[in-house]
This record gives sequence, structure tokens and C-alpha cells, in this order.
Amino acid sequence: MLAMSDIKCIKHLRNNKGLSISKIQETLGINWRTAKKYADEDQIPTPKIKVKEGMMYEGKWGEIVSDWLLEDSKLKKKLRRTKKQLFDELQNLGFQGSYRTVCYFISDWENNHNNDGTDKGFERLEHPPSEAQVDFGIMEAVKDGEFVDIHALVMSFPYSNTGFAVPLPSENQECFLHGLNILFKQAGGAPRKIRIDNLTPAVKKTRSKLEEAQLTDAFIQFQNYYGFEVQVCNPRSGHEKGNVENKVGYVRYNFFSSSPVMNSFEDLTETLRVQLLEDRKRLHYEKEVMIEDLWNQESKFLLELPEKEYPVFKEIETKVNKYNEAQLDKVMVHIPRAANYPSIYFILTWDRFKAVSPDGEILHEDYRPYMNYKRAIPWVSVIKDWIRKPRVVAYSRYQKYLPGRVKDYLMVDNLVLRQDRLKELVSLLVTHDMKRINEEFYDLISDTNGDPYGVNWTLYDSLAPTVTGVIKDE
Repeated sequence: MLAMSDIKCIKHLRNNKGLSISKIQETLGINWRTAKKYADEDQIPTPKIKVKEGMMYEGKWGEIVSDWLLEDSKLKKKLRRTKKQLFDELQNLGFQGSYRTVCYFISDWENNHNNDGTDKGFERLEHPPSEAQVDFGIMEAVKDGEFVDIHALVMSFPYSNTGFAVPLPSENQECFLHGLNILFKQAGGAPRKIRIDNLTPAVKKTRSKLEEAQLTDAFIQFQNYYGFEVQVCNPRSGHEKGNVENKVGYVRYNFFSSSPVMNSFEDLTETLRVQLLEDRKRLHYEKEVMIEDLWNQESKFLLELPEKEYPVFKEIETKVNKYNEAQLDKVMVHIPRAANYPSIYFILTWDRFKAVSPDGEILHEDYRPYMNYKRAIPWVSVIKDWIRKPRVVAYSRYQKYLPGRVKDYLMVDNLVLRQDRLKELVSLLVTHDMKRINEEFYDLISDTNGDPYGVNWTLYDSLAPTVTGVIKDE
């Protein structure tokens, strides 16, 4: 394109001097077509919109990633999948492009959707071998079709950047000490020094920076048994244990961003152990040495574990009301014949409790109430999104949480049929939960009233006014 001053000169020669196109070409030494274009055509500015090109924009891949990003944007940031995880999932679907291509597309999508990507780092610290840092991080898993909050106790060794993690149902003293037992066993020894923040199970009270930390009696007894030293960070000084802060985030974003399905805490513990063991096969972020090799060196400095594992339990006395109820974990628990005694005792472990009478009789034992804390997956909201885009079901992060019969029912190739079945399913969810629909699947789905797609429209029509945004003739 010519400079604006050159275009002005051509216009002047043509309009004010009356020169022909050929004369302007000869005078200025430019192409005839160029002279014609700028002499006689109006140069009106037009918006320059660059159409995106490439496999992410011209094929199905961009739409798939967009659906994933839109799904994840509705979740807390710590639960969203990383770019690497999205790339790996695309490869499993047959994607042949590069990781950089996916990153460029995600960055472009985030810019268009006003996502704020900030990077907050921590101070780099130097530590000798066998010095560990410990902290909790709250994450999320799925058990029996419902969300479960996981309090992951993470232990990191800054010297080698090796990490260990154990999922727990709470952050109380019993869970904390039980988790440390498991972490020591996985590491093959106890650290010589452990740095913690003001964890309630270990530190008696909140303090100022001028006060010395006071450890709880139970934690001191645990510490004496294994022989490690304890260093408590100053209040509101997370940078003093920056390595484990980063490690908690690393575990969350690499192993919990897409909530894993768990059968039990023990199974999830083993899964995490294997994943973190495999994770050591990478270079240290600074030393350019394999983490696995550094850990083999560092593990030689660990304290040897005693022959017997430290027994973790807590005994508390509690009063009972006239309804045979006593409070445990902020929940009233029914204890048979408990009202026969002025008070009873609870013997607590990390996952179970025993109710014991003053003369030593076990009145009742069961799982602790917080073992049953679950949150329902918002299936109605999820399925409404699927109805608008039935193709996305096969790629959705929620697809793996569908119970078996329901999943088989929805995974049909015909998208029109899939959409109709999604509409039926969302209508059933108004009066049934997903677990019940799966258990009574054949009874609920068989009443089709002759519909060629197998959709119970009678039930759907009766419930449709309560299901916002779902339209039968969509």
C-alpha cells in the first residue's frame, strides 16, 4: 500500500492537473493498475478483521476445547484443568497438532472471554536434605456419584522437590497425625525437621510474630516418638514454607483439577502414591537433575522409623441427652442406651468412633459423621448445557461421573436421539436423583407412550414448566 502522501499526489495530478492514468504512471514510475486504483477509486477505510485459520479454528478441535474451557470456567480456579491436561485429552481423541497450537488457542479464548491470568510466585528457599514442609490443601473428588471434599495433607522435601500426599476427610488432630504416619511410611523414614504453619492440630493458639509457638501435647508426644524437630512459621508468612505451598498447588492442578473418582480414601491414597512416584521422573526445576536421583540421595538422611506405628486415637468425655443423643463433629449421634449413664466416652480415630460406657462397654461404633459429607453434582445445570450441544457429552468432564445405565443410554451416535434422551433425563431429575434413576432405570424409561425415540413426553410435559430453559420442540 502506498503512503498517504503519495496517494494525495496521485489524486492531485488526476483531479486538479487533469493528467491521464498513463501520464501519472509515467510521471511517478508506478504500475498502471496502481495509478488507476488510487486516482479514480474512493479510498474509504474499512475494518480489517483477520479471520483465524488453522486446525483449531477450521476443524472440530477448537469447538471441543471451547466447550471444555466454558465448562471449567464455571468451577473454582483450582478445579480447572491445565493446558497440558486439555492437550493430553485432545490427543486421546486423535488430535495431531502440537501443544503450542493448543496453548495459542486457549490464550486467544481467554483474552476474548476476559479471563484474568495472573502469576503469583513464592520466594525461593534453600534447605538441607531431609528437611520437610507440611500443609493441607482442600480438593475435590467424586464418590458414589457425589462430590466429596478432600483435605489432602502434602509433605514436600525442598532439597529434591519430592512430594507425598494423603487424602483425608478432615483437618482435625486424628486425621493430621494419621496422615503423617502414612507419609512417613511412604517416604521410608521420618524427616529430621518439619516446617509447618499454625495448624490447629499442632499449634495451641494463634499468636503474634513476637510470641513463641506452643505445640499441642498430642503433637509433642507424636514428635518425641519419631524424633523429628519442628519449626513453626510466623503468622501470615506463607512464603516461609513456599515449597509445600507450591506442591499443594501442583497436586491440585495435576491430579485433582478434574475431580477423580474414588472408591475409598485408601484407594485414593494408593492412586496418589503411584502418581507422585511417577512424577519424580522429571528434572528438578533449578538443579537440572532428575528428582528421582535427588530423592535417592536425600532419603539416606531420613530418620529410621520405629518398629511399631504410632497409635493415633483421641478419647473424649461427653454428655448425653434424654433422647440417647450425643454431639460428635457438630452432629447429634444416636447412641443406644446412652441415656442410662450420666456421661459416655468417645474413642475417635481418623475415620471411625466408638461410644463407650463408664464401665468399658462398647455401646455403639460407626464411621464418623464427616465421612458421609457429600455434595450433589449439579446434574440439571450440566444436562441443560448438554441439551444445547448434545455432541459435547462424549467430551465433557462430567461424562465419567454418569452411572453405568444412564451413561449407556445417552451415548448414542444419533445426536437428535441423544438430545431427546437428555430432555427426558432432565425432566426425571426434578423428582429423582441420578442414583435413583440409575437404580430404577428400566421402570422409569420403559413408560414411553409409543414415542419413536423412547422419550416419556407425558412425564416431561407435566414437569416442563419447572425445568427452566428446556423446550420440547428445540
